[in-house]
Amino acid sequence: MGLPRLTVLACSTVLGVALTGLLAIAPAQADPVGPGALDPAIGALPAAPVPYTPYAGPVCTDGDPQCIVDVISEMEDRLAPLAASCDHDAIFSLAYLRVTQNVKAAADSGYFHDRTWLTQLDAVFADLYFRTMDTWNAGHQDAVAPAWRIALQASDDRSMTGLGDFMLNMNAHINNDFPHALATVGLTAEDGSSHKPGHNAYNQRLDSLYIPVFDEEAARFDPTFDDYDAGPLDDIGVGAIMRGWREMVWRHAEDLVTARTPAQKALAEHAIEEYAAGQAALIRQMFATSDGSAARDAYCHDHG
Repeated sequence: MGLPRLTVLACSTVLGVALTGLLAIAPAQADPVGPGALDPAIGALPAAPVPYTPYAGPVCTDGDPQCIVDVISEMEDRLAPLAASCDHDAIFSLAYLRVTQNVKAAADSGYFHDRTWLTQLDAVFADLYFRTMDTWNAGHQDAVAPAWRIALQASDDRSMTGLGDFMLNMNAHINNDFPHALATVGLTAEDGSSHKPGHNAYNQRLDSLYIPVFDEEAARFDPTFDDYDAGPLDDIGVGAIMRGWREMVWRHAEDLVTARTPAQKALAEHAIEEYAAGQAALIRQMFATSDGSAARDAYCHDHG
């Protein structure tokens, strides 16, 4: 049966909440152990038994690899005006584009055991982001989830550091949206095997992205983006946080899928919103800027 459910949730909560503080601290000597040291512990956390349910959604119904190509194209189209205007939403837009390009490269190389599932998951996940941005920009702020309201209002107010915008948006998309995307596409393959190993496997791919993405964000939008660098602190801190968040995402998706009544599902949805909003509140405090963003915006206009 593996570890008790409460132990699983406690482990993932510790990873997702406590490790958030790593980015606020710049120790004299960073721990040389990378975030991959957490992988054996994460791999030991068992997936709950969830029956196979075929995906029947309207987004990327057949799992064609072209779906990710189309997602990347839309991301590029959305990033261009944000970057040109130095909109603070450009920070996450760029990061998400680079992650999705990496997902495509991984899928093309055979990195994932079930490419159809991965492709559908990528497209459904991105669609949630696109719809949130469109809803917000249409003036329907109350219609987006609390974590997203915190993140997008902070971008509009230009009240965060670049790294703060990155973390707020990443938190909202991962902790609020990802459980719903996983629950929609499915946690279990047709042969009864869990997709969790594939979900965990992408942690190592993400590790390779943090430094180049941070460097690009600093070069284009905010020169202070990587000022939290203390040796390998950037990739250790973010890699550890993302592992904790992604573990909690899986557990929240399990709660959605295994809910037996509307009340249980509503409770699971509320827990997801509360967790994401709580993380957003911590990040909002940690990375708020008190001197405005004039220097950041001026830099962006010259480099973005």
